[in-house]
Amino acid sequence: MKRLLIIITGLLVLAFGEGQAVHAGDLQVTDILKHADRARGNVDGIIWDISITTNEEGSIETRGMTVKVRGNDTLAKYTSPATMNNRMVLMKDRNMWFIRSGLKKPVSISPRQKLMGDAANGDIASTNYAGDYEGTLLREETVQGEPCHVLDLKAANKNVTYDRIKYWVSKKRLVGVKAEFYSLSGKLFKTADFKYDNRVTLEGGEMIPFVSELVIHDAIQKDKVTTLGYSNVRVQSIPDSTFNLSVLVR
Repeated sequence: MKRLLIIITGLLVLAFGEGQAVHAGDLQVTDILKHADRARGNVDGIIWDISITTNEEGSIETRGMTVKVRGNDTLAKYTSPATMNNRMVLMKDRNMWFIRSGLKKPVSISPRQKLMGDAANGDIASTNYAGDYEGTLLREETVQGEPCHVLDLKAANKNVTYDRIKYWVSKKRLVGVKAEFYSLSGKLFKTADFKYDNRVTLEGGEMIPFVSELVIHDAIQKDKVTTLGYSNVRVQSIPDSTFNLSVLVR
């Protein structure tokens, strides 16, 4: 009987080895990411205000934006300082443009380009890790007393913000609590910690946690910190025209 069990175990390892779908309890990795994505803006109609503050060698700078999101489409308009109120960033189907009054044409930009400090353009948009990355469950770890799934995320296409992410997702809350961002060569260049003090009610009455703070730490310049604060979060219907590039550049 013991010999039979050993043989069966070996066959299972061969059948479900590296490269196969990994399950975390009753959830697959994609399910875990879909839950975590909702808490970071992947909702069909949501608006929030965001403040971006950089602190580098004691020099502090802050900018404000209002972000409108519908699924993978994002429109971010600057609200402060006043001199930037005529600027906005549009992301539609992972294509991104910078728009400013006075420019005859929108400027195509990359989600990977720096927006401010260590925040990239793609950081202000909703996350779609479930669709943009191929995820593998590495192990389980505890972060600040909270058991987490540790996921290895590899970019599924080139139009994403990061090549590779190591992502800690709370097992209980199913929200991302920590991330490490790596270059294509495998070099760690920044880390992030998340808080979820906001709550939003989706259509149907479901209440979910929503990100309230994202703190980015530079892996090389240890004293360089970029903080994204999320406030005034509200769920509402957003018309197609909001994300229409032709309408925005009139």
